[in-house]
Amino acid sequence: MNLIVLILISAVIFLFAYRFYGRFISDKLGLDDQNVTPAHTQKDGVDYIPSKTPMVLGHHFASIAGAGPIVGPVIAVAFGWIPAVLWIIIGGIFFGAVHDLTSLTASLRHQGKSIGELIERYIGRFGKKLFILFAFATLILVIAVFMDIVARTFVTIPSAASASVGFIFLALLFGAVYRSGFLPFWLLSLTGVVVMYGMVYAGQYLPFELGYWFWISILLVYIFFAAVSPVQLLLQPRDYLNSYLLYGMILSGFLGVIFSNPTPVMDNEIHFYVEGLGFLFPVLFVTIACGAISGFHSLVASGTTSKQIDKESDAKVVGFGGMLIESMLAILAVGAVMVLPREQYLSGLTELGPVTLFSQGLGGFISSLGLPETLAVSFVALTVSAFALTTLDTCTRLARFTFREYFEKESSRVQVVSGNRFVSTAIVAVLSTSLLLTGQFQELWPIFGSANQLLAALALLAVSVWLIKSDINPLFTLIPMVFMFAVTISSLIIFVWNNIKAESYVLAAIALALVVLAVVLIHFARKSLKGYALSGQKQAR
Repeated sequence: MNLIVLILISAVIFLFAYRFYGRFISDKLGLDDQNVTPAHTQKDGVDYIPSKTPMVLGHHFASIAGAGPIVGPVIAVAFGWIPAVLWIIIGGIFFGAVHDLTSLTASLRHQGKSIGELIERYIGRFGKKLFILFAFATLILVIAVFMDIVARTFVTIPSAASASVGFIFLALLFGAVYRSGFLPFWLLSLTGVVVMYGMVYAGQYLPFELGYWFWISILLVYIFFAAVSPVQLLLQPRDYLNSYLLYGMILSGFLGVIFSNPTPVMDNEIHFYVEGLGFLFPVLFVTIACGAISGFHSLVASGTTSKQIDKESDAKVVGFGGMLIESMLAILAVGAVMVLPREQYLSGLTELGPVTLFSQGLGGFISSLGLPETLAVSFVALTVSAFALTTLDTCTRLARFTFREYFEKESSRVQVVSGNRFVSTAIVAVLSTSLLLTGQFQELWPIFGSANQLLAALALLAVSVWLIKSDINPLFTLIPMVFMFAVTISSLIIFVWNNIKAESYVLAAIALALVVLAVVLIHFARKSLKGYALSGQKQAR
């Protein structure tokens, strides 16, 4: 298929999906600006702060994107570009966007609390404890892995380090000017984006060449400060500005495809088994998470994002719209490697890795706009690495929230510790650093894909129970929920078997524990729904 046609058709489908299916889901959820959001009712100047829609969208999109919608789709093309594109489009609209919007709305209706709170209220306290432990452990793993990724990126690409440090100081200044009201928001945004892109260019000439452990130390200080400070001070303005890096990459990549009109040479075959990956089902649906559906999104939506939404109608823009923008990025990622013959793609995937393969492909498109190809490739690589840092600080804040929620109904003495954001963040940092120092994160990371999709299935389970108990027909969440449970349980069982054969009994035991977690929560959900029936007569409350 012609690449321009593929990208244009995908963009049109996503626009129509946002317009019509997004409205359908919003109506089912009863989004109404008359409902006061937690950002107002719980306003505390630290986590709960009502914010402009572009600011919240920027934070949310920067937090959920990272390298996920690039790495997963590029790897999944090994099964063929056709199944990858179909899953991104169908999954992004009917699975991911629904998952993100419903998770966000459910949190808005429950004081900005996480999916764990929803599970406690509608399924049971024991279920909440299990879910939060699982979510917390997943976040600790992500923090450890991304500290390693960011530190290694800064060592190998010093220009990315200098630009990223510059972004932090720019964000602090941007946030201060924004709060002062000194400049109109549009002018402040324009100035901030221009300066940020200037820093990208300047980073090529002012690289910070420092060691791995130095960067680990700096990152620890940074994530602690970012997690305990008010969102308007650093997290929100940095994510907002950084989102324009990704918007710019998507737009320039799109224009680059139009101007260069590259000819896809990859074959149209569907490969149902790929050596080293496994069978198309369930591997494709675990590999492409961000871009289609990702459980991590529910943690962001019900963690940081719901505490910043100014009015309920913003939820559609942020939750549904943010997911579809990410799906568009995933389509671009597939297009970036479709221009390669299958043999060259597979060898590049092994030798260069998905990020470099994507950077070279998209950078080649962007260079048709008149930029030197080396600069275009560096810009793409820098953009991807910048979002790894965004994911890192957001995960730290989310881990603080989950730690606090786990102990919410314990004794007052325990709550004094767990509710203190400085103490809880320090605990998160210590646990993440300990995992990093042991090196165990490298062994645990292969299970993350399945664990992440299990999070999505569990979030959809919690939302479905809430909808049923609110007398709403939940088919729009039940269908993706059933499919995601089928995907994750199948994937985890295969993972258990493969690790038993490889004598990796610890990984096999962890995967088996996740299967048990899924079964237990499904059992509790069914038990809590005795006496309820689907009617679909009301709006969610």
